[in-house]
Amino acid sequence: MANNFQLATATRNASCNAIVDLLDASGSGTIKVYDGSQPANANTAVSTQTLLATFTLASTAFGSASTGAATLASTPLSATAAATGTASWFRAADGAGTTVFDGSVGTSSADLVLNTTSITSGNTVQITSGTVTVPAN
Repeated sequence: MANNFQLATATRNASCNAIVDLLDASGSGTIKVYDGSQPANANTAVSTQTLLATFTLASTAFGSASTGAATLASTPLSATAAATGTASWFRAADGAGTTVFDGSVGTSSADLVLNTTSITSGNTVQITSGTVTVPAN
């Protein structure tokens, strides 16, 4: 028989809340935006990618999940770009710097939505929205 694993909405919400609550551990978490290819998974170290901007999150980074999705609180969120490049992915970490998850970056239809993906060193970059979603299956 084929795999057909499915989660109830309450389970998705609990899972999503547990994930985003990890960002609040050890103080305020961060979101670091990079250029280049996203690593194979969140356990893979950043290598040749350039760090474009670092955002410090609010002490409670995300709101409570609904239908398996939690939305980033306190947006828009601004940071000064540290380098020039094209933003393509991000890594979220807790206050101690431990990676929690990675995701896509774009100006729409991405896990993390920025005002622009063309980042210039010294300019202000804004996160306009961000969502973490635990799928139903």
